[in-house]
Amino acid sequence: MTRSLKEHADRYRLPGPWCTAYVDAGTGTVDSLEAGDVRPGNVRATLKAQGASTADLDAAEQALQPEAGVPSPVSRFVLVHQGNVEINEVLPGELVLPERISVDPIPDLLPLVKHRPEEFPFVVAEVSREHGEIRLHYAGAGAPASTEEVQGDTQHIKKFQGGGWAHLRFQHHTEDVWRRNADQVAEEIDRVVGSSGARLVVLAGDIHARRLVQEQLAKATQALVSIIDSHTHTAGADQGLLEDQVNERVAEQWAAEQQEIMDRLAMQEGQANPESATGIGAVVHALQQAQVDVLILDDAALSERTLLALDAEPWIATAEEESLGANVLGKVPAPAALLRAAALTDARVLLVPGPVLPEGADVAALLRWSTGPEVPSS
Repeated sequence: MTRSLKEHADRYRLPGPWCTAYVDAGTGTVDSLEAGDVRPGNVRATLKAQGASTADLDAAEQALQPEAGVPSPVSRFVLVHQGNVEINEVLPGELVLPERISVDPIPDLLPLVKHRPEEFPFVVAEVSREHGEIRLHYAGAGAPASTEEVQGDTQHIKKFQGGGWAHLRFQHHTEDVWRRNADQVAEEIDRVVGSSGARLVVLAGDIHARRLVQEQLAKATQALVSIIDSHTHTAGADQGLLEDQVNERVAEQWAAEQQEIMDRLAMQEGQANPESATGIGAVVHALQQAQVDVLILDDAALSERTLLALDAEPWIATAEEESLGANVLGKVPAPAALLRAAALTDARVLLVPGPVLPEGADVAALLRWSTGPEVPSS
């Protein structure tokens, strides 16, 4: 369930035209290298045929130059406005929608949402008794967004194996060092979680260090911890195994959160004053009232439908008479219009396959307040 669309709210308010290129960007073979060389010119020609300005054509062509060192399969999303490249993202994986090169009245960010349906922030912390590596990830983004290293005290890091009073003093000192190091690592994990809104903390590494770090974490962070019995900082460790286990934990957490949303929607069925809306008309009406908390849509089922994009509140309409004085920017694909309205009203978005929605609907919403009983006309 993506929260990132609100980052684009300012773009959504700007008037068009917007030039979009969503294309395959693989360069792993001779054929794809040749395709990469001609792709910018082909995109330019297509946008020019749709009336794009010279400034936009130049910006798009430059942005689409082949990206070196990116393994295939890979896709690319470029958004250009008034000669400026607003978005230029290389997206891991094959195209998830048909290739699109278009000039539109509003930004269509559906490809970004499809590649990253969940801006799910999570932390992977690999810890030892003297060191911690803390990586902030976003699901589907590939490389870590940030990596923090915490280097603790290494003096007397191993327990003394002698005997007597000296032995006990050495042991206590060593354990104190471990705790201080664990405290530094835990403090940094808490900081990263707090600043990112991470919803999962995967803790791996030395078994004793894991326990000490977990004990030192803030209560709120402890509730997010999932332990993996893996220590990749040792000789012969399998980094791939850790990555597989992390992906599995992320998928489990993600699925649980999605199921919680669908359970909430199911509970509203049959209620006298439901805090939900089902169907395109009811959902558009709720978006016009800024009433939607979570927008749930099957974009594939809506791909042939259009809605009206407006230049001011209520931002979206099914017909001109519903525009409430706002100017109509144009007819646009329904998913693009719905995503824009969601971003401009601070609603979250969940993409789902159609069969999971009630009554065969293509779109539904959880609302911030109930619709209330119908008022009879006087």
